[in-house]
Amino acid sequence: MHWRWEKCPLAWRGQFTRGDYGVPTMILEAVASQDLRIWHAFFGVAGSNNDLNVLNQSPLFFDALKGEAPQVQFSVNGNEYTTGYYLADGIYPEWAAFMKTIPLPQIEKHKLFAQKQEGARKDVE
Repeated sequence: MHWRWEKCPLAWRGQFTRGDYGVPTMILEAVASQDLRIWHAFFGVAGSNNDLNVLNQSPLFFDALKGEAPQVQFSVNGNEYTTGYYLADGIYPEWAAFMKTIPLPQIEKHKLFAQKQEGARKDVE
């Protein structure tokens, strides 16, 4: 999410301005559950960055890559899990922590999964 920075110093405007916004912004990276509870927030990355640049600077995902992700416990179809996952769209890397949709699902089971994943992701976006 981009937040407009109205008082951005003139010397920094180029670093904080991206062409599609045209004004200086800062990026807020947030992780929220579907009930809209905020679990993580990382604010202040220059607005000229894209999602992948923000991801590469994120303390949450840096810790996850080191194997120090927050511990959670949940069960799906009788399988127990101890690390969380994050709903993501197609531009994100192929990390185990990212649960992406199924592009062009063909069978009903895959269509249902894609519909539920995309709906939940858009709820918190």
